[in-house]
Amino acid sequence: RDMVLFSVLLVVPAAARLLGSGPVRVALLTGALAAAVFANQAPTPDPSLPGGGARVKLRILAALLASLALLTRPDALILLGPLALERLWSAWKRKEALHWGELAAALLPYGAWAVYATLVFGSPLPHSVLAKAAAYRLEAGEGLIRLLQHYATPFLEQNLLGSGAAVALGLLLYPFLFLLAVRRLARARPRPPLALWTWALYPWLYLVTFAIPNPLIFRWYLTPPLPAYFFFIFIGLDGLLGGLWVTFSRAAGRLGKGQAKPEMQPEAGEVRPKPARNGAWISILLLLPVCVSLADWRLTPTHGPTNPAPEMAYIQLELLYRQAAERLAPRLTPQSLLAAGDVGVLGYDTPARILDTVGLNSPVSTAYYPLPADQYVINYAIPSALILDQQPDWIVVLEVYGRRTFLADPRFQAAYVLDHKIETDMYGSNGLLIFHKK
Repeated sequence: RDMVLFSVLLVVPAAARLLGSGPVRVALLTGALAAAVFANQAPTPDPSLPGGGARVKLRILAALLASLALLTRPDALILLGPLALERLWSAWKRKEALHWGELAAALLPYGAWAVYATLVFGSPLPHSVLAKAAAYRLEAGEGLIRLLQHYATPFLEQNLLGSGAAVALGLLLYPFLFLLAVRRLARARPRPPLALWTWALYPWLYLVTFAIPNPLIFRWYLTPPLPAYFFFIFIGLDGLLGGLWVTFSRAAGRLGKGQAKPEMQPEAGEVRPKPARNGAWISILLLLPVCVSLADWRLTPTHGPTNPAPEMAYIQLELLYRQAAERLAPRLTPQSLLAAGDVGVLGYDTPARILDTVGLNSPVSTAYYPLPADQYVINYAIPSALILDQQPDWIVVLEVYGRRTFLADPRFQAAYVLDHKIETDMYGSNGLLIFHKK
């Protein structure tokens, strides 16, 4: 597990923080908590660590982090499930009992939430999982395609090579490097702990788990598997470049009239890089993807704050809703009911009660989905019946959300009037529309 610990202490902070402070920052802002906690579950204690009380404390800490990870997102189980099985297998193999503190740390945090959530919300599972599955409509395989694109361009190579070339290259290069890393670990002696193999399996379990139900893949869904993915890519790249260095060094030694370079060990036939070269080697490995990702940065963003920012830090839609909120806030009260498909800014900047038409925060909405396919222009549409039944006082929506549903319904047209239109072509929409009840 020392290699897993290395990934957390070196590769993950160096790659994820440097990249996360740039192009993938938006995704990390919502997904990094899960990703960071997931990464910290991997270095579970091993017999090579100090024994006695120190080992027990490390196991209790790992169990606590696992429970906290599960609180961040339910898909934490994709990593925590195999790790829990590994822990049980290790305990059974060594014929040791699980410490009560370890069990308490694993069960109490999530158990307390489960009791509270069941009493207050009716279920410990987030309603958002069911709501998103019901509300959004995707063609078969769209989720898998998006995930494959992401796995092929983990360092945003599309900014330099173009999407087609970057995806085609990445689909070959990164799985190859990943397999090289797995091959190196399989040949390592002493054998790597089983927990490291769960770390290697995690990115692919994550891909399959999300590809099969085919959900709409938001940017923050792409963050959790990156630490493990980065780690094994770097290990594979190190093995590939190290092997090339050995080959070239041997060839140079033969061409140099049999005089081996200082770092060569003639009797073993192995190249032993100097410590200074090791440090430079690691620096190059970590800086390469960072340099590639810099292509996503813009000195002057097209919208929002004027300080340099990555292109991925796209908040234009939020700025449009901010305009709507500023217009409506003085006219709303805590008794007003405001309906919207994107509720974050409106819920934060207005005093109104929010009817979330997707259903993430308003479970009543979920009963109105799914809709017939012909009512969708993009992957989301607001049902006419939802608006007509709930009768919100105000509605703020992108026009494309209602083009084939309530906006075309004579009953809606008779009950509501357009108050204001904010110009935008976001998602192919004809403006952000503000309606109020007559």
